[in-house]
Amino acid sequence: MWLYLVTLVALYYLVRWYRERQVVSQLQDKYVFITGCDSGFGNLLARQLDLQGLRVLAACLTEKGAETLRAKTSDRLDTVILDVTKSDSIAAATQWVKEHTGDRGLWGLVNNAGVSMPSGPNEWLTKQDFMKIMDVNLLGVIEMTLSLLPLLRKARGRIVNVSSVLGRLSLYGGGYCISKYGIEAFSDSLRREVSFFGMKVAIIEPGYFKTTITNPEVITKSLQNAWDKCSPEVKDIYGEKFLASNYKFLQKKHSQLCEDLTLVTDCMEHALMSCHPRTRYSAGWDAKFIYIPLSYMPTFLLDAFLKWKAIRPAKAL
Repeated sequence: MWLYLVTLVALYYLVRWYRERQVVSQLQDKYVFITGCDSGFGNLLARQLDLQGLRVLAACLTEKGAETLRAKTSDRLDTVILDVTKSDSIAAATQWVKEHTGDRGLWGLVNNAGVSMPSGPNEWLTKQDFMKIMDVNLLGVIEMTLSLLPLLRKARGRIVNVSSVLGRLSLYGGGYCISKYGIEAFSDSLRREVSFFGMKVAIIEPGYFKTTITNPEVITKSLQNAWDKCSPEVKDIYGEKFLASNYKFLQKKHSQLCEDLTLVTDCMEHALMSCHPRTRYSAGWDAKFIYIPLSYMPTFLLDAFLKWKAIRPAKAL
């Protein structure tokens, strides 16, 4: 009995390994559009795909970011300035992509641009704080995808949406976790819809990595700004010690973060280049062995565990 079971499991992984090694043909003729290429995952992916011979269309928020990227890549890579929170910027970028791709259509869209601040306890934040993140991480992704969908359909292409383990587990307040849960839902519905046209949608769920959005100085400043806007009553409930403890936790956490961004970009590359991409990619050992397994725990056990590990407010019961 056990021998049959082990054989079936081994056969399953062997077949999956073989299927996932099959690469799409004529990659040198395929265009991939990536958002958020100033730094981090987007920047590294653009350089990675350029080395693979794909025609990379890289969207940066700043001209400085675009210049730096162009200096490190071949003439095949082109850049455009894009702010995903502005409809006119998205429309201009869509027209730019259309002019570059011509009759070929767009093979890949990687929705990578994202922000994580402002974040903190929900009670410290305002509706505008939530919207600053949602506009980039969710609404910007949706508008960008809908704008490029005709070009992607023409090429029977791929859409790669960057979510997070925090799209499975909401570990802190603010708009970031909400936006990533939204990315999961949008990707799931989109995947089923576009499958009728030979298209595929993949979700990347990274754990914690050292990037600009996990910079402790940026997070600390955001927390301080949120704290400064709190009412005297809220400050009394949480206490100065709560804020100081969070600062210490952030510094410690950052020192433990993974610096190997290729664990994420390799997943993106596979989603774009494999004949049989996965629906979801868990990137990073913490994602695979901590956060994703935790997301399957019964809610009452997960809540009890996270409450035990959490920093407690001054007047907690």
